Amino acid sequence: MNIHIRGEHMAVTEALREYATRKIGKLERYFERPLDTDVHVTLSVVRELHSIEVTIPIPGLLLRGEERSEDMYASIDLVMEKLEQQIRKHKSKLTRKTRHNSEQRAVFKEVSVAPIVAVLDEEDADEDDYDVVKTKRFQFKPMDIDEAILQMNLVGHNFYVFANSDTAKVSVVYKRNDGRYGLIEPDKE
Repeated sequence: MNIHIRGEHMAVTEALREYATRKIGKLERYFERPLDTDVHVTLSVVRELHSIEVTIPIPGLLLRGEERSEDMYASIDLVMEKLEQQIRKHKSKLTRKTRHNSEQRAVFKEVSVAPIVAVLDEEDADEDDYDVVKTKRFQFKPMDIDEAILQMNLVGHNFYVFANSDTAKVSVVYKRNDGRYGLIEPDKE
């Protein structure tokens, strides 16, 4: 793994860089062979919360974790737990479903994950069944992005689906963790 660490609104100290590299490097024990992939790590501090985002693209899967706490070292430990859980869960899904292709299955080691998978299978058995508990239907009213953000704030949600009057396509505005807003819209094809 090629680990790329960058700081956003902060300077990354050498001790912090070494700690994150050592922790993330331990994930290689879950894979059959060393990964030839770029791992992107972003460290940031926003409103006294220390945040870490880790993205690991592997064949057929994108591992991503984000955590925040009052201490950067604690955030790194928390995101590692989350990534390990994602790997174990994905591995257990692959072993249960023999229909998956062998390329993806061959990425993970059999021995190091198997004892943990047995425990997770019992705990996470219901997580594979996604139950839709509520359905909402509404009419799309064409509006611009500013009006959609206003509507989102009026209803008190952290996202809002609308028909974008500029593009005539369905779009989503959402409130980001840093207090600003984001927009999701389809590609222009």
